[in-house]
Amino acid sequence: MKRQTRLAKKSKAVAVDLSTGDYLALLGERVRMMRNRRGMSRKALAKQSRVSERYLAELEVGKGNCSIVLLRRIGKAMGVPLAELIDERPERDVEHLLFHQLLERLSSAELREARELLLSRHGGPSSEARRARIALIGLRGSGKSTLGKMLGAKLAAPFIELDREIEKTSGSALGEIFEMFGQPTFRRFERAALDAVIDKHRHFVLATGGSLVTEPGTFERLLTACLTIWVRAKPGEHMSRVIEQGDLRPMADNKRAMDDLVSILKSREPLYAKADYVLETAGKTPEQSLREIVSWLEGAADAKVRRLARLGG
Repeated sequence: MKRQTRLAKKSKAVAVDLSTGDYLALLGERVRMMRNRRGMSRKALAKQSRVSERYLAELEVGKGNCSIVLLRRIGKAMGVPLAELIDERPERDVEHLLFHQLLERLSSAELREARELLLSRHGGPSSEARRARIALIGLRGSGKSTLGKMLGAKLAAPFIELDREIEKTSGSALGEIFEMFGQPTFRRFERAALDAVIDKHRHFVLATGGSLVTEPGTFERLLTACLTIWVRAKPGEHMSRVIEQGDLRPMADNKRAMDDLVSILKSREPLYAKADYVLETAGKTPEQSLREIVSWLEGAADAKVRRLARLGG
């Protein structure tokens, strides 16, 4: 009980969630504002959304707990995307809305170029600072910890496992955090731990949790601050390494576990692929993988020098 109380206090210190009543009030105010902004009467919205005017009135004063299907109909009637309607964040200013619309028109290549330009002009770390902070991403069992320790020793940089930093901050094991408080609390601890590592260390090798890439804000922070390497392995290698680490749960239902692992890997591949470098570890010893990483780091540094020399000339 004492451990749970301590963890609860730390969780609250990281972030405070809206209560159900506060969220319904926010949602109702947003529906009313969007309706007024579009010059629609409540009667007109009720007709076009096929939702009763009385129900809309209750919704707008924060008393209507609307289903997602009804909210989708209300949003479509006003021309407002559902995601914008249910967003828990405060109303965004006009510049933010206009900028979002501009981004929606850009291709993937244009978005990548725009992001790099914004980072260079508005607070993104220098390429030198990023090269001093190396982060390994990938599924559990890819070999991040083994390679991270070796790379840290090679570069004379501290090796840090983000999961262990989360446990230090919370005072609890990861499993206890998930069991007592769920995914949202873990994600807040994860982001806080990452920020703390980046703020404290100018030079490190970091092994992240496999699911960090699924939290957009945290993943963007990692990509911006660190040079990222996707340690990529085949599903069978992931499975065998997890079992070697002492986790025998996959053996209980090996077929189902392998199917789940393949599905997870497939869904995360586009995220992992955002890394600066993809290290294929299949059929390689840790020493061979280490030499490949070091060679790539040296090549990247040389390319930077040559680029600066051309600019200077």
